[in-house]
Amino acid sequence: MYPEHPSHAPTQRAVEVHHPTPITPAAVTPAPLIPVQPHGMPTVASVVLPDGRVVTGYAMNPAQPEPVATKPPVSRAAVNVALGGVGFLAVCGGLLLLTTFITALTALITQLITLAAVIFGGWIAVQVFSASGSGGNTFNIRKAVFKRNHFNG
Repeated sequence: MYPEHPSHAPTQRAVEVHHPTPITPAAVTPAPLIPVQPHGMPTVASVVLPDGRVVTGYAMNPAQPEPVATKPPVSRAAVNVALGGVGFLAVCGGLLLLTTFITALTALITQLITLAAVIFGGWIAVQVFSASGSGGNTFNIRKAVFKRNHFNG
């Protein structure tokens, strides 16, 4: 059953072939003259192994491979990768447009704030430097007295 150790000398083994001995029942029934194999039963085959043993068994037909399904000219993985790339490019384009829009909106808001500051500052300057008599308060400081660098009003 197990291979011999390499240090042992190979021994010659006699080939043993076992022949079954028929059992004779007390009442012998006549056997059919022509042996009939059942339909679909394969024939019995014997094989001599390299170590001299004989193995007897039914011959089996080799397994037939399944027919190969026709493959599409382009694999599904390639189509999925291509569609993923197209989707990624569309998203990147959309993000680029979104960032451009946000940048332009920021510049517009900055310009509007600057314009409001200039207009409001101009309005304040006009109010400060406008001629008196337009309803502003006039202070007469001719009667003020200055004593030792201190103003008494």
